[in-house]
Amino acid sequence: MRAIGVTQYYPIEDPKSLTTFFEPKPTPTDHDLLVKIVATSVNPVDTGVRQGIKTPLARPTVLGWDAYGTVEATGEAVSLFQPGDRVFYAGSFIRPGTDSECQLVDERIVGHAPKTLKPAEIAAMPLTSLTAWEALFEQLGIPRDDTSENREKTILIINGAGGVGSVATQLAQSVGLHVIATASRPETIAWTKAHGANDVVNHRKDLVQQVRDLGCHDVDYILELSNLNQHWHEIAELIAPSGHIVSITGSDHPVDLRALKQKRATFAWEWMYTKSYYQTADMTSQHDILERIGQLLDNGELQSTLTKTLQPINADNLRAAHQLVESHHMMGKVVITNETN
Repeated sequence: MRAIGVTQYYPIEDPKSLTTFFEPKPTPTDHDLLVKIVATSVNPVDTGVRQGIKTPLARPTVLGWDAYGTVEATGEAVSLFQPGDRVFYAGSFIRPGTDSECQLVDERIVGHAPKTLKPAEIAAMPLTSLTAWEALFEQLGIPRDDTSENREKTILIINGAGGVGSVATQLAQSVGLHVIATASRPETIAWTKAHGANDVVNHRKDLVQQVRDLGCHDVDYILELSNLNQHWHEIAELIAPSGHIVSITGSDHPVDLRALKQKRATFAWEWMYTKSYYQTADMTSQHDILERIGQLLDNGELQSTLTKTLQPINADNLRAAHQLVESHHMMGKVVITNETN
């Protein structure tokens, strides 16, 4: 089968940055599905992994952590799917990615695809939806079903116009939270408001003053999706006593958690790949989350964050998608698809 991979870091404009190669089609065993890839998207993790490969590899690494496709075959332990099922998922960090004709993926991190959306709209959603869902409802502990107490609480989402932020804003709004999101350009401000933000503040300016100008002295939850080091002091100042903070971005240097002690605030990381990376006992929760996300998309309660579609899946279009993500000006998601509708 044909796949597209990276053997060493080159600037994305260089044709050697992503190259086409061929390898045997894998055979599913145990809980694995063999999925024929129809559409895939590019996320910051793709560009980050590619840029980190400084030493030449003997074999190309296949990137890609978002997919919509069709199940071709199943392993002997599979119980949730059968050949012909349409599926969507974000895959595993320790297995070959979605930038190939076919891929093996564990059924426990796969969902049935929404029925009413186009392939590109579906492929835009798995990674960001899983990240946003786990951050809000698992790591921040926001009540999902009994939302009465949420209506008195506020969340600050830093980078509301990005892929995760666009989903997190919608989910937070849907459970009754007052959502303050950050954006800095007219088009990103409009996008963020359209996805459910009650208020928008500029992350390039003093967040503390802007939030307090809205009448909020502090906020109950903070979801950090952009630059933890840049915003840490503002986060520590704005979080309410006994509040909750989650970051997905990592840190260039140690985070000063002592700044949270007096407020008894909690801090946690969100990494969507943890469950599949460590094969945790709750790994199947990602299947359950994607089943819920698919229903929300079909019901119109959640909107796909697709903003750019490229066709077909090949090295040239993947390089173009990487360039868009590396520009750091993307709203929503870019998807590469083999289907025209």
